[in-house]
Amino acid sequence: MATSIPRNIPPNMLKEKGGAGPLLLALVSLLAALAVLSGGFVLLRNIQTQQNATISPVISVTLAILWGVGGMVILFITAYQFVEHLPKPWSARLEPWVFVGPALLMLIWTLALPALRTFLLSLQDANSINFVGLQNYLGVFSDPGMLTVFRNNLMWMIFGTTFTVSLGLLVAVLADRSRFESIAKALIFLPMAISFVGAGVIWNFVYAAKPVDAPQIGLLNSIVVSLGGKPEAWTAFFQPWNNFFLIIIVIWLQTGYSMVLFSAAIKGIPSEMLEAARVDGATEPQVFFQIMIPYIMGTIITVSTTIIIFTLKIFDVVIVMTGGQYGTSVIATEFYRQYFTYNNNGYGSAIATILLIAVMPVMAYNLRQFAQREVF
Repeated sequence: MATSIPRNIPPNMLKEKGGAGPLLLALVSLLAALAVLSGGFVLLRNIQTQQNATISPVISVTLAILWGVGGMVILFITAYQFVEHLPKPWSARLEPWVFVGPALLMLIWTLALPALRTFLLSLQDANSINFVGLQNYLGVFSDPGMLTVFRNNLMWMIFGTTFTVSLGLLVAVLADRSRFESIAKALIFLPMAISFVGAGVIWNFVYAAKPVDAPQIGLLNSIVVSLGGKPEAWTAFFQPWNNFFLIIIVIWLQTGYSMVLFSAAIKGIPSEMLEAARVDGATEPQVFFQIMIPYIMGTIITVSTTIIIFTLKIFDVVIVMTGGQYGTSVIATEFYRQYFTYNNNGYGSAIATILLIAVMPVMAYNLRQFAQREVF
């Protein structure tokens, strides 16, 4: 007599009682996909490093993209099939890692391992041959030039963050009550569409200086001359205040970013709360400082920490405007100069490690704020 499977048995129990054949096949497919993907990357790397390679660079790049994307798709499919054939407890535990795993591997490969390698290089000499311990770090903190670099980054953090957040909040509040809100926000946000290198080129024309007897092509010097003043090299003289002329560029670029986030947060404030405060006799400054600011404090903290991280890592604007000269160098430009220009691997790696250490506490605080509250 034929036996039938009872209807009340969960399907997962059937999967647990399945044979080892499908599981073994899925495992072999996964290992084969890993082997083929790794072998393909090694082959493409060898082709690109050959001095007399006959393959066109365009074809080489195309093959690399197709191999990378297609290989990752195949790897994901085979990994998912392998996990699906595992017993239920293991399948439930490993399934999320099939989706999260590739991203984690990318982060480890492109961020964690290079950071570890940079730290190890910072413990070696300029040629990465001899171990020197913390000598490079002692050199960084005892070099007068590096103290100027740290001062400049501190100026970027304080003034760049303060003015960007304040102006963004001010524009968001004022535009929220204007009939021309969309137009005003679009104009303020427009610089965000420009790259930092492009912004540096634009502001180079704004700050351009010519001799006194020559026509001025820089907007700022043209205004100064028309008012009876003399043209100045704004980004070269007035040290260390010439850093402010560079900070203005980032304020111009990032105010639109902070404005958009603050505007969204302000629109989330219940209108009944604001109207009740006004009915009770609260003035507009009181409504702003005692209701709006506390209500959107999470957004203010998040935007502020994001701008701080950005100013700590600032590079593009400084390298385009001054190349780090005239007392405007920051940590990122000094790292670039030491590592790539002077070939001082140990010293440059120590500067890069210090920059990473400086960013990590702010980033950790930012992530904790995201976890604790809804900030937008």
